[in-house]
Amino acid sequence: MLKTLSILFVSVGLAQAAVNGVCSVNGTPGVCIDTSTCSSGGGTSASGFCPNDPSNIRCCTKTSCSTGGNCRWTSQCASGNTVSGLCPGPADFKCCLGSSGCAAHAVNTATINLIKEFEGFVPSPAPDPIGLPTVGYGHLCRNSGCSEVPFSFPLSTTTATTLLHSDLVTFQNCITADVNDNIRLNANQYGALVSWAFNEGCGAAGSSTLIARLNNGEDPNTVAAQELPKWVFAGGQVLPGLVRRRDAEIALFRTASSVIANPPC
Repeated sequence: MLKTLSILFVSVGLAQAAVNGVCSVNGTPGVCIDTSTCSSGGGTSASGFCPNDPSNIRCCTKTSCSTGGNCRWTSQCASGNTVSGLCPGPADFKCCLGSSGCAAHAVNTATINLIKEFEGFVPSPAPDPIGLPTVGYGHLCRNSGCSEVPFSFPLSTTTATTLLHSDLVTFQNCITADVNDNIRLNANQYGALVSWAFNEGCGAAGSSTLIARLNNGEDPNTVAAQELPKWVFAGGQVLPGLVRRRDAEIALFRTASSVIANPPC
């Protein structure tokens, strides 16, 4: 996945957390807890994100905790609709749902094709342009050798597509949770935002001016055209690949569709 250096730096900063502290894996909010507690709570542990803690303390994420929900800190749940008891870790790490509580929509084929075009196909784990190990269509490896991937390497385009659909659940959930239910987005607008979040991370998307302006009721097409072009920097420099991707996402966002993806029900 073509990640900006700013996301990498954020991940490094979050990696200094103490036990029960904040961490992040591929933009997905997590908590530094022991691996047994994480697995018993249905989470996935990733090494290297809590380096100041004992070896059995790893960053625990849980991307699906209820219908359309994912685990995040209550302060990061824009909808304010949280459910206790579904996420491993401390009391303020809860299942965040969209304001309606309905399941997030899967993205459409146009979105999948856009993401595939810009991520490219990598059959075996290899560093991306900023050195992060990736495989398939932008899957950022959580563990050494991408051991969390349930397929053998090299991947086929079929298994890589299956992996991509699985990875996108996290970003579908966070966009659905972050965008208020009174904001109507068609399938292409929603898909463009999911592609952007997949590229930049849920944390960055959720705290963005783009989401804030949408939730303030501004015209979605205007907001996307003005805000998406700002997300083209890596290490303080403009990356041509990010410029092209943002342009493609804006074009998709502006494409009419009769299918409504937000609100999810």
